[in-house]
Amino acid sequence: MNSKKQPPKIVRDISWLAFNARVLQEANDPTVPLSERLRFLGIFSNNLDEFFRVRVGALNRMLQFGNKAKMYLESKPSNILKEIQFNLLAQQKEFDRIYATILVELKKKKITIVTEKQITKLQKEFVQQYFNEKVRTNLHPLMIESIPELPLLQDKSIYLACTLSHSQNSFMNSYSLIEVPTQTLPRFLILPSAKNERCIILLEDVIRFCLPSLFTQFGFDLFEGYIIKVTRDAELDMDNDIQSDLISSIEKGLKNRKKGKAVRLVYDKAIQKNLLDYLIKLLNLTKKDHLISGNRIHNFKDFMDFPMEVFDKRITRKKPFVHPLFTQPVRILDVLNQRDVMLHFPYHSFDSIIDLLREAAIDPFVESIKITCYRLAKDSKIVNALINAVRNGKKVTVVMELRARFDEEANMKWKRLLEEEGVQVLVGLPHQKVHAKLCLIAKRIAKTLRYYGFVSTGNLNETTANFYSDHCLLTADKRIVSDINRMFKYLENPQMLHFLQQCKTLIVSPTNTRKFFISKIVNEIQHSKNGASLIIKLNSLSDDKLIHELYQAANHKVNIQLIIRGICCVLTENAKWKTPMKAISIVDEYLEHARLFYFYNKGQEDVYLSSADWMIRNLDYRIEATTPIFDKTCKEELIQILNIQLSENVKARQLDNEQKNEYVIKKPAENSIRSQVEIYNFLKAKNY
Repeated sequence: MNSKKQPPKIVRDISWLAFNARVLQEANDPTVPLSERLRFLGIFSNNLDEFFRVRVGALNRMLQFGNKAKMYLESKPSNILKEIQFNLLAQQKEFDRIYATILVELKKKKITIVTEKQITKLQKEFVQQYFNEKVRTNLHPLMIESIPELPLLQDKSIYLACTLSHSQNSFMNSYSLIEVPTQTLPRFLILPSAKNERCIILLEDVIRFCLPSLFTQFGFDLFEGYIIKVTRDAELDMDNDIQSDLISSIEKGLKNRKKGKAVRLVYDKAIQKNLLDYLIKLLNLTKKDHLISGNRIHNFKDFMDFPMEVFDKRITRKKPFVHPLFTQPVRILDVLNQRDVMLHFPYHSFDSIIDLLREAAIDPFVESIKITCYRLAKDSKIVNALINAVRNGKKVTVVMELRARFDEEANMKWKRLLEEEGVQVLVGLPHQKVHAKLCLIAKRIAKTLRYYGFVSTGNLNETTANFYSDHCLLTADKRIVSDINRMFKYLENPQMLHFLQQCKTLIVSPTNTRKFFISKIVNEIQHSKNGASLIIKLNSLSDDKLIHELYQAANHKVNIQLIIRGICCVLTENAKWKTPMKAISIVDEYLEHARLFYFYNKGQEDVYLSSADWMIRNLDYRIEATTPIFDKTCKEELIQILNIQLSENVKARQLDNEQKNEYVIKKPAENSIRSQVEIYNFLKAKNY
């Protein structure tokens, strides 16, 4: 699309930074428990790392296209990179302020993060012993002045850049680089402390304290260590040749990712200038690159695993509960013969999905199971159930999307394991990620096959299902399962595009998702004189054509309400519009991950759930599935959940044109409504 035809909108990458600022707000919220505030600092840091690996890396690569890049971006990549840097400096300053505040609050609870210079005599002995027993053998110091070029510094790792010198010999100076072994050892070490006190030291400070143990024998007696971290361009450069071997292409891409160009260097602001300049030179960076000074600690993502045992009161989340219709012992397929069932994670237990697959695995009349897998849990019960099905004589087909970003290596391992057990594994399509969350179970009843299945907004991952908010429709409705069957036929025979085109109920990407939703918006516009409204809940909204249609709807007095967790490129206010949009983002204990759509449609109230965000990649370059909700009870549940979220006034932020992230203000007569709590209570009290 030519940039002149793009609707006015917020720059995608700046909108993403605004989302991460909302995560930072949670770390700043004094009503959030301290352990959770530390976790949100970790989430913010982890998000930012991925942003640099993917988005900043892509923008750097687009610099070579010059003005042509504006065909694909809202502005010149150089301008976007400058704005990113401006925003990041402000966010880093706020991050440091919040962390300092949290340290003060921790100290009030007699929890202290100490450095190597603050530990007691007893703690020094403990640290030295821990170093000798656990740490020393994991360290491999590099004397970087004695080697012709710097070895590849690993992304996601932190390094201790050390200066070694002698107090009596000014000519005796050297530099060393030590990777901090956080892949094999915990980042946090709890120290022996006085009664009612808890002291924690970071792994890099353990190494700092013990530097003499590593280098004194070489004649040095002065040691300083500074943490640095490199972030690399992480995009896989896939071969576009449709005849290429997809697996070989991914393996090649993973190797290239490890050698990706450095896009950011984060360093301790106290680092010696000569050492910093030397590292910048060895990394082939310039002062124009993202060189970010900070305090002693980097890789705050590890704070997501801060030791909870130091807190007197542990965070006790409400446990997921089993959907009343699936309370065991029960045959889930028999329940689905009677009606559709909607599971809402993490409120409902994910165990019901495992129970469904386990039941199908041992049911003598089930002939086959087909399922898509995108991101699996580390110890996947899904995989165990599928393997058990094969052992029970079922034909099992798994569509394993190998290109799930940063999960590629894990998915390659799952592929090999499943194939060894006799599962037919399909690895997706060369130019389209399979992002749809689908399952199809075929059961022979008398002489006919009866199909059951599900369509979900979230991954089949029992770990993330505990803190990702998603919806999963389980059904035997012929209109839906027939289309799920068609989608699997296409995935098994990608040259047979007509299988996708023949879907009558499911809305499928890349075939017709955008076209369908445009038609739904246009329908609301056509009936705006008699009342029209729509509710869109997404992770990300950036597609130009759909944004244009939303603007048209706002100009025709359609009541538009948006619930967008992350990227929201829509301008929600315009003086020319007859009705401004209402847009909020909810950041709370659970990650809002679901995609839901509501259209008033002259009072018929059409509701859909989907795996697809409104982004070009989801609409044009991925296999996605959107399903209508036919069951009255399921539809009412989803509408109620949307209404609860729209009434949120505790954790909701307004999404305005300036991206200010101001909290929705509770009106004087209103009760406080924290939607994730209210949704749990609503579902728990529901009587089926």
